[in-house]
Amino acid sequence: MYKALKTKLKLNNHQKTLMAKHAGYSRWVYNWGLAIWIEAYKDGLKPSARKLRKLFTNHVLPQYPWMNQLSSKVYQYAFIDLGVAIARFFKGLGAYPRFKKKGKHDSFTIDNSGAPIKLSGLRHKLPKLGWVKTYEPLPDVVTKKITISRQADGWYLSFHYEHESRPTPKQVDVVGVDLGVKALAVLSTGLVFNGSKPYGQAKRQLAREARNLSRKVFGSNNWYKAVNRLAKKHQRVANIRKDTLHKLTTYLAKNHSTIVIEDLNVSGMMANHRLAASIADQGFYEFKRQLEYKCQWYGSELVIVDRFYPSSQLCSACGHRQKMPLIVRTYNCSECGLILDRDLNAAINLKNAVGSTVSACGRSAADGSGRSRK
Repeated sequence: MYKALKTKLKLNNHQKTLMAKHAGYSRWVYNWGLAIWIEAYKDGLKPSARKLRKLFTNHVLPQYPWMNQLSSKVYQYAFIDLGVAIARFFKGLGAYPRFKKKGKHDSFTIDNSGAPIKLSGLRHKLPKLGWVKTYEPLPDVVTKKITISRQADGWYLSFHYEHESRPTPKQVDVVGVDLGVKALAVLSTGLVFNGSKPYGQAKRQLAREARNLSRKVFGSNNWYKAVNRLAKKHQRVANIRKDTLHKLTTYLAKNHSTIVIEDLNVSGMMANHRLAASIADQGFYEFKRQLEYKCQWYGSELVIVDRFYPSSQLCSACGHRQKMPLIVRTYNCSECGLILDRDLNAAINLKNAVGSTVSACGRSAADGSGRSRK
């Protein structure tokens, strides 16, 4: 089992320039290889990334002395990334490879020529890059390679390392979790977690920064400053959303033996233009992704109920089914008289659905009929 970490680097101007040079080196090599591959593909050839790297090493690299001042691992991983992009395209898993642009997803990957890279504390010695600092201390770990990327005006270090599963004592056996727009998550235990909704709060600021950027001359110093200000705003929105989701998913995985959620059709829900922004702001897909690997970390079981299971239409007390338009926020059962919050009733139904499921590899699906309640 592996665990990944990403943290911000504390760099001086010389180190920032060095990072930018390596990122530009990686981008230059990737674009060169892609251009050669496109021309060869038009001629009916299908050169591999290995052949392109061999051609570059023997005939192109000697023509550019400035490349010898940077880590040779950068261009090697650039060709590896190009090979992955080409393979995904032919397998139908990705779009046609595109050229990289300066300032957009700047990154590069390096290793230590087979030797492990040790990271610990606030100061770290990276191959070819020397000593760098991080804003937060890192645990004592060993990794094989590192990736350095730029977001807004900051540089970030990311890597993965081996991690052992550490089951935690559980407070609740089974919990149902209903995701929604009004509240991010309602648990069958009665707990309600409100989403941070960072995009909705920062929407006016983002619009103002975008207008300010549109008034600048493209490529000017003021234009780059405005780009960084807008990127910082978007990064803050993303960080707030991730922080909220990480706290919620960690709480669920640590304290509940079995977690039951619904397999939401997020792309279909996004088709509703009135709710699309709010749905995207909550981060339903990221919630599920985080919960999947954290359940493995902390010894929990994740059960995913079929998306057509009518959790909002069923009475959690007697099982009676009735129509529940989205505007109706309280479930009032016409059979047994149960009056309960709509989301809490759905969460209890998800919890009760575990009894009719067949578990397989930590997740299962409940049989049900009807259209999705979302």
